[in-house]
Order: sequence, then C-alpha cells, then structure tokens
Amino acid sequence: MAKKVAGQLKLQVPAGSANPSPPIGPALGQRGINIMEFCKAFNAASQEMEKGMPIPVIITYFQDKSFTFVMKQPPVSYFLKREAKLKSGSKTPGRASAGKITSEQVRKIAEAKMSDLNAADIEGAMRMVEGSARAMGLEVTG
Repeated sequence: MAKKVAGQLKLQVPAGSANPSPPIGPALGQRGINIMEFCKAFNAASQEMEKGMPIPVIITYFQDKSFTFVMKQPPVSYFLKREAKLKSGSKTPGRASAGKITSEQVRKIAEAKMSDLNAADIEGAMRMVEGSARAMGLEVTG
C-alpha cells in the first residue's frame, strides 16, 4: 500500500551546506520531518555541485514522518549573474544596464535549465532566459 502524502514543502538550500539552523530547521521541524536525516541526505546528494550554489528542493513528506526530496537546477538569475560576473542585477532595469551577456552564454544557461523550464525546445528556453536577463538589466548581444 502506498504511503499517504501529508504535504509538500519548497526550500532553496545552498549546495553541500544544509544544516538545522533557520530557515531549514524550523521549516522541517514544524512538519515533523527529521531535520538531521534531511541535512545528511541533501548534503550527500549535492556534494558534486559547486558549494554554496542555491538549489531549489521540493520535499514531499508523508504521514508516517518519512520524506522524499527532488532537487532542481539553480535559478536562472544565479546562472546569469555567474556568466556576467555580477554581484547583483541593475537597480533600475530598463534604464541602467548592469552588464552584457552573449547569445552563446544564454544558450548554455538554457541547456542547463531545460529540464526545469516549461519550454518545448531550446529556442523557447533561450527566450525565457533572455527575458530574465532583461529583467535583471542585462543586455543580450550577438
């Protein structure tokens, strides 16, 4: 018989550094999820990734206090900032440019995020990434 799902929880956790301190501990604790068990499993699963990379995680927890989790790719804004070598986007997008990014870099980001995006093909994914770049105040060249 299948386990009865009690709910889902979405968190953004830095790769390789999940610990029971806030915001992770309280979010899991109030739902009855074993905090240390999640931290150990997440850190083991994300040890191959760049340390500190923000990883969206969807945790499905069951009535018997067990859980499963699915890790997604980091947000597009993280990839854009890394490719453009920026600390943050423009304070006034549309007026002031924060930097430039090439079409090749946009394609690389779109290919990395393709599994998480709601796009039929790579061109659609590239348009989504370009939209995010413009929202951050980046110019897409090439």
